[in-house]
Amino acid sequence: MSDTKFARGGMSFRESVEHTVDQAIGIMDLDPGIGNALKTCQSVIQISFPVEINGKAEIFTGWRATHSDHRLPSKGGIRYAPIVDQDEVEALAALMTYKCAIVDVPFGGSKGGLCVDPRKYERHQLEAITRRFARELIGKGYLSPAKNVPAPDMGTGPREMGWMTDTYRQLFPDDINYMGAVTGKPVEHGGVRGRHEATGRGVKYALREFFRHGDEVRRAGLDGDLGGKRVIVQGLGNVGYHAAHFLQTEDDCIIIGIIERDGAIINEDGLDVASVQEYMKENDGIRGYPDATFEKDGASVLTADCDILIPAALEGVITTDNADEIQAHLIAEAANGPVTYEADERLRKRGVEIIPDAYCNAGGVIVSYFEWIRNLNHVRFGRMEKRFHEARGRHIISAIELTTNTTVPDWLREEIAQGANEFDLVRSGLDDTMRLAMQEIIEKRRSNERIHDYRMAAYVIAIEKIARSYLDIGY
Repeated sequence: MSDTKFARGGMSFRESVEHTVDQAIGIMDLDPGIGNALKTCQSVIQISFPVEINGKAEIFTGWRATHSDHRLPSKGGIRYAPIVDQDEVEALAALMTYKCAIVDVPFGGSKGGLCVDPRKYERHQLEAITRRFARELIGKGYLSPAKNVPAPDMGTGPREMGWMTDTYRQLFPDDINYMGAVTGKPVEHGGVRGRHEATGRGVKYALREFFRHGDEVRRAGLDGDLGGKRVIVQGLGNVGYHAAHFLQTEDDCIIIGIIERDGAIINEDGLDVASVQEYMKENDGIRGYPDATFEKDGASVLTADCDILIPAALEGVITTDNADEIQAHLIAEAANGPVTYEADERLRKRGVEIIPDAYCNAGGVIVSYFEWIRNLNHVRFGRMEKRFHEARGRHIISAIELTTNTTVPDWLREEIAQGANEFDLVRSGLDDTMRLAMQEIIEKRRSNERIHDYRMAAYVIAIEKIARSYLDIGY
């Protein structure tokens, strides 16, 4: 269960975000007026509507919050969960504003949620619920390609985004940019290749860039590169699975622990992430997975010995109750708000480094930006230049062979002559964006003696950019 409302006796998720912003504003000596504007959620709407389920009307309640529209459109996911509420939605909308600023994506921050357990409904019922929710949002100006663009979040995916896009198209059949009203759509319906995996891949890129900075690695009590690092992942959903899978298959990390709803599995020699996911699908959990030790109390594995801990599920899983027992040297926040404010303070004092959620899980909104641009341009990435670059590559190969009187090996010939397709370009753009943002966060921390961790560095960067915008347009 989420700890958004009450973080085990400490601050709520929303209060944690606001308190962090207050600290950043204090470090920056920012005009109090701008500070107050930054902390104010500009608008929020609550929607209740009936849908016929099995011959009876069920009432569903949802929210959509816009924290900031200093850049348009405002951007943020829609989550389906039985515990979602307005406080959570407003907190996540604020986080989206800062997240977009940190990674230089020109969007404002928004978020939506519907109080529903999607596992309790059949496909056609979820479609009816989603389309009705979309109609309500569209009619009230909270879903459009120019003003407010939703995306998937917990409990939703490409399927739900496809339904929302089609609902918008039916209501505005003359809007040629209708595909830009929602991102995270199926590729066959205007989505971009690489969006589904983007948040998890972004976590991997964040860690890869972190390990390029030896001083920062040593600050965390680690050494060497990313290869061989022992990793525990909490939550094997879309984000956790892709982060763990890519770290294992592309960076040679050892995934020693996976925590799920029904417990945790551990294997010091490493778990095959793809195999675990397949087992989960077939058995509705990880209990009984072969070649691993099962721990019924999955939360206890958060404190197991490892190099990197990746909480990739709900908010508030690391609290004052377990912060002092955390043995990981580095925490990469793949989920939103997995470490409470009070726990963050304790971990910092112990020297545990945290790559913050506002940066670490920004891969989704980065690739959503690419998808949105693609939809408005009405042309896929790489379509016009792919063959040109292939021809140029072949000319380079010919020049090499003529001047050296040798034959270029087939594998190298293929690499040089290959033009980038859309997937290649999306991954390249995501990698570059995450890399530059991490470099900026590290530099900000190093250059300001009042900043003692990456979270504060990230927030200061975000607030500097947003405040500049507010000053330019007036507030």
